[in-house]
Amino acid sequence: MPGSREEAELVAKRRRGRNLAMLAVLLGLAALFYAIAMVKMATPGFQP
Repeated sequence: MPGSREEAELVAKRRRGRNLAMLAVLLGLAALFYAIAMVKMATPGFQP
């Protein structure tokens, strides 16, 4: 089939881009939760 290799490469490139975007989102959420936890624990009178 002509073009099947090019199509497969295009699909792989798109998947890689989506995976990197998902990684960035997950790392951002983890950093946000960590920052919120640190701010809460640094607050005077913190009761878990």
